Amino acid sequence: MNIGKVENLFKNLETGNSDIFFKHVSDDVSWTVMGTHPLAGTYLNKEDFISHTFRRLNRILEEGVILKVKNILLQDDTAVVEMESISTALNGKPFNNTYCWVVYFKNDVIVEVRAYVDSALVQKVIDENEK
Repeated sequence: MNIGKVENLFKNLETGNSDIFFKHVSDDVSWTVMGTHPLAGTYLNKEDFISHTFRRLNRILEEGVILKVKNILLQDDTAVVEMESISTALNGKPFNNTYCWVVYFKNDVIVEVRAYVDSALVQKVIDENEK
C-alpha cells in the first residue's frame, strides 16, 4: 500500500462516495468502534458495520456521514487516519466529531479497523436526533 492509494481511498469519505470506499473493505472485515456509546462494538462483517454505524448516522445527519482527512501515517500495510466530521445533525447542531482509525490492509483491501471517536458527542447526537 502506498500513501497515494490511501489518500485517494479516504477522499471518497469526504466527497460523499462512501460506496466507493466500502468496495475496498473486505466483506468479513473486523471493525471495532471504541467507546461507550450506541455505535460502539466489534462488527465482524462489512454489512453489519455499515448498517449499525453509517446508515444509522446517515438518518440523523443532514449531509450523511462526511469525513475530512486531517492526517495519514502509513507503515507497510497499516495506516493511521485522523479525520473530522463535517456534518450537521437534523436539529441544526454541528456534528464536529474527531476520528482516528487504525486500518490494516491485505492486498490493498481493508481487513481490520480500530476506530476511536468522541463517545459523548456520538451519544448526544443520537439522543437529540433519533426518534
